[in-house]
Amino acid sequence: QLQLEESGGGLVQPGGSLRLSCTPSGFALDSSAVVWFRQAPGKARAGVACIGSRGRSTKYEDSVKDRFSISRDSASNTVYLQMNRLTPEDTGVYYCAIVRRPSPAQRICHMFELFPTDDMDGWGNGTLVTVSL
Repeated sequence: QLQLEESGGGLVQPGGSLRLSCTPSGFALDSSAVVWFRQAPGKARAGVACIGSRGRSTKYEDSVKDRFSISRDSASNTVYLQMNRLTPEDTGVYYCAIVRRPSPAQRICHMFELFPTDDMDGWGNGTLVTVSL
């Protein structure tokens, strides 16, 4: 399985911001579809943001819409997740994962159900985000 590395997590107060980064280890993201997953304490891992192959398509889970922004930079081979107005409910371990050769529907991030956790081609080890006073 391909390896990715996340960074940028930490402790932040409610209302604060963080920017997470996802960098592949030894390969180019190219046309991969990239998904950020969040695993809150005691809950299953779930997708919160997706960016399609060319970076034109994005999708967000309802609770993070208008607060989170996913982007990709080809020059640095990195995908970012900008998280604003954080709340305690955003606490969890954030993972990035990829589909190396996405289907047409995956290329445009049609729905998170298209990215089951056991079908992803690569994962990072996660970065912990804690939102607390």
